Amino acid sequence: MNRTTLSLIAGTAALAAITGVASLTAPGASGADTARAAAELPVERTSLLCPQPSTSDLAETSYTSFTPVTKGTGSDGKAELQAATAQSDDTTGDDTGDKKSKDAKGKGKKTAAKPVLTPKEPGTPVTGDASGSETPALVGTAEGKFAPGWSVQETTEVAAGTGRGLQGVNCTAPDTEFWFPGASTDSGRTDYVHLTNPDDSAAVVDIELYGKDGALKSEVGEGITVAPHSSDPVLLSTLTDEKQTDLTVHVNVRSGRVGAAVQALDDKAGGDWLAASTDPQGSLVLPGIPKDATSVRLIAFTPGDADADLKVRLASPSGLITPAGNETLHVKAGMTTAVDLGAVTRGEAGSLVLTPTDDSVPVVAALRVVRGKGAKQETAFIPATSPVGTRATSADNSGKGSTLSLAAPTRTARVKVTASAGSEGGTAVSKTYTIKAGTTQDIDAPVPSGLKGTYALTVEPLSGGPVYAARTLAATEEGVPGFTVQTLPDDRGMVAVPQADQDLSVLQK
Repeated sequence: MNRTTLSLIAGTAALAAITGVASLTAPGASGADTARAAAELPVERTSLLCPQPSTSDLAETSYTSFTPVTKGTGSDGKAELQAATAQSDDTTGDDTGDKKSKDAKGKGKKTAAKPVLTPKEPGTPVTGDASGSETPALVGTAEGKFAPGWSVQETTEVAAGTGRGLQGVNCTAPDTEFWFPGASTDSGRTDYVHLTNPDDSAAVVDIELYGKDGALKSEVGEGITVAPHSSDPVLLSTLTDEKQTDLTVHVNVRSGRVGAAVQALDDKAGGDWLAASTDPQGSLVLPGIPKDATSVRLIAFTPGDADADLKVRLASPSGLITPAGNETLHVKAGMTTAVDLGAVTRGEAGSLVLTPTDDSVPVVAALRVVRGKGAKQETAFIPATSPVGTRATSADNSGKGSTLSLAAPTRTARVKVTASAGSEGGTAVSKTYTIKAGTTQDIDAPVPSGLKGTYALTVEPLSGGPVYAARTLAATEEGVPGFTVQTLPDDRGMVAVPQADQDLSVLQK
């Protein structure tokens, strides 16, 4: 496919941010002193952060931006992605800090960096490419009609070396706390926590590590300062001398906010991005395990003071089943627990469902998934995620390499899936599916008619129980089954705004 080549300035590392703001003109008094139900309105502004994709000179990265068409938006708006440092100094300097003007007129002048990707109209994806190790982290903003549901996917192919294969991540939200079960400091693994600060003031961050015996001592991870408009990759092995196969990383922001993600690179089994698990909960769903997975490892952690006992079940195409020998999982408080589930899907679609056996204790979890065998292995991660909610979007899809997985763990659900127009041509198509209670289905997702380029898939539950979704993107190179999996939580394109009518006549008496 043809993509617009991006000229990206050099930068450092990071992840993602998405925030929404909606405004509402309060209705006039109607004489009833009651609060009306909240109105669902489109967000008016969204921010996104994308991490530095790779330090490999062999890396080839593509970005796909997409905003679904949303009712209730105006006709105006804009969206753009820029390097993490939004402004550059139009001067050069020596080691003493003296600045030399390029010309007298431009001395000391700050100039805004040019956007590296500018989205098209809602409903049509736009793509761009970058290559090499100098590709920076990106910060994006969208306003007006571009904001509701704006999604950006970063996909990187690395031909050889540590982490070779396909790596993908959704550009996501800045926040103040993140949990990453599934990281490692074991030999053969090189894991980084990428921190991105999108704001005008510095952020102060603590990184805590929890292994099989509890917290790992590390003063180096305390009080890390992330400068404004910058990205820092923190190598986990510099925070501790202990070699741990399975770690839970807790990123806690003392001041400010950051985007965070873990890049997990393996010397022999490829690598991928590990996105944050959903907030600690008593029950968790990890959707979209590839049907041909040769190895699945579950990593779980409970941050509370009490142990967690969980039922482990697989939502298969025929219903909920219990993996033989792994009916339950005991997670000790403050300790990372891991268990190998093997080829648990046995050639069928599957999602892991964790529920408490007795008292509900908040837990975070993720899956490390391997496809292939021997020297032709590739790794991806599936964190526990929240349900689709109103709508969710996968921005970067191809006609042959994409698999959409939908799970309805508790009740039957009807779901509409829309394939957008292609980035270079094609017409949008929608289909409706019924996902039975307790099952996972790898659906035959629609493809735009006359597709040219890439397209987006938008998932919208219509009725029934909660739906969980994930998209697998595959690209086999030289016999190595490169793949990456992204979960699809709600795109936060709509915000609930309370409306209230109040009778003020009593104040006039």
